[in-house]
Amino acid sequence: MTEQTSTALGIELGSTRIKAVLVDETGAVLASGAHDWENRFEGGYWTYHLEDAQAGVRDAYARLAADYKARYGEPLRQVGALGVSAMMHGYLPFDKDGRQLAPFRTWRNTTTETAAAELTALFGFNIPQRWSVAHLCQAMRNGEPHVAQIAHLTTLAGYVHRQLTGRAVLGVGEASGMFPIDSATGDWDERMLARFDRLLAEQGLPCRLREILPRVLSAGADAGRLTEAGAAWLDPTGTLRPGALAAPPEGDAGTGMVATNSVAARTGNVSAGTSVFAMVVLEKPLSRVYPEIDLVTTPTGRPVAMVHCNTCTSDLDAWVKLLGQMAEAAGAPLAKPALYDLFYHKALEGAPDCGGLVNFNCYSGEPVMGLAEGRPLFVRRPGAALTLENFARAQLYSTMAALKLGMDLLLEREQVKLDRLLGHGGLFKTPVAGQKLLAGALGVPVSVMETAGEGGPWGMALLALYRLKQNEGQTLESWLNEQIFSGAAGSTLAPDEADRAGFAAFLRDYTACLPVEKAAGDALR
Repeated sequence: MTEQTSTALGIELGSTRIKAVLVDETGAVLASGAHDWENRFEGGYWTYHLEDAQAGVRDAYARLAADYKARYGEPLRQVGALGVSAMMHGYLPFDKDGRQLAPFRTWRNTTTETAAAELTALFGFNIPQRWSVAHLCQAMRNGEPHVAQIAHLTTLAGYVHRQLTGRAVLGVGEASGMFPIDSATGDWDERMLARFDRLLAEQGLPCRLREILPRVLSAGADAGRLTEAGAAWLDPTGTLRPGALAAPPEGDAGTGMVATNSVAARTGNVSAGTSVFAMVVLEKPLSRVYPEIDLVTTPTGRPVAMVHCNTCTSDLDAWVKLLGQMAEAAGAPLAKPALYDLFYHKALEGAPDCGGLVNFNCYSGEPVMGLAEGRPLFVRRPGAALTLENFARAQLYSTMAALKLGMDLLLEREQVKLDRLLGHGGLFKTPVAGQKLLAGALGVPVSVMETAGEGGPWGMALLALYRLKQNEGQTLESWLNEQIFSGAAGSTLAPDEADRAGFAAFLRDYTACLPVEKAAGDALR
């Protein structure tokens, strides 16, 4: 059995699930645990309570520890290394005494349009609405009194890491969604920091931005150790010992890159779950600023073009749940996995263009499409072929439509080259369906590895394992290739021409109906 000091623990706080994964020194999963949670809409913001985050992390870890004991007959007393990741960016300000100054404003909020546009013009660099600096600037512009008290600004991953280690640090990939990174230095961009500091001075605020931001670290760097207080925060039973090495905390975009071995140039991945985003590691800078494309980094600081869409499977999940209730009412209930598999398989039987059905899956605003607010909406012509197969296909297509609009800027206008694009997340749990339709939608081959189901928590566990193995001196890219993915199995599906033509027809109707979706957001308050 693996020595506990050779293990690595990854914890990820996703949008709907907090998951913990323990791996051995080869990256194989030893045990796991999960806790479900949901965001709240309070005071005009999408948010999560930090006490819910702690309770969820503890529950996920407790389930992992119970799984470990059931498998190996002994309690989990220590781990060699650990790391935390979470949904990207957002806004978590604290005062000098560590008191939270404002509710956590998540990536889902689209309340910073004015500030994001102002900063994009100021920096000559795209600043998305969900970035921490956009939230800070908007709070300044709104005259929110808490701004003057900010001593520390971080993300959810950074907050949990600080509880575990006492260190105010961030991995460079997660940091690149707080404020722009200079890839030459792997640190905050000094030119842009100076420009933002002038805004702070104009508001009469005494601090400088660097003073309140976390320290930036690359993958493998020393991000502290699990303290006694941190061990108690994670495991109140007192079984877990302190001392584990800590990896720099990352966002779910960075862990998705690691989990799909997409950290080298000309590689990319699509993470499709509650939200959907594509990450493409660039060979050279883009020719211009695109509001639809974020420029972030890999966990080692390589430049990455990111297309992020706020909603992916939420509407599909709601429809599948409704159909499941119908089956149950008819006396033929289906288990959740079987229900999803049936729905996805029916989508493959639908007409390539969905028979004229159009679906908008927008639960919130969608900046890629210029939507300030979202309303789930199903539209069809009276003569359209309303069948289960076409309806299911329209649902899957709607999870990809906004992503396609952003990816076209990279693949067509910028002529970015991709050697491989890997899919992971809930959209790919049912074999073939999501993979095949995404390949047709984007017009590029899509691969799914057998390890893709492990997702971001496993990617974070690998980053923790890399921290444990740093004395071996390998780059993250070579270590992943040689030690983790050298024998990984998977499948690749090339675009089907009928799917490409069908999705193009669907997208024409989709874009034509965008004014209807915008009107729904205005009308339904």
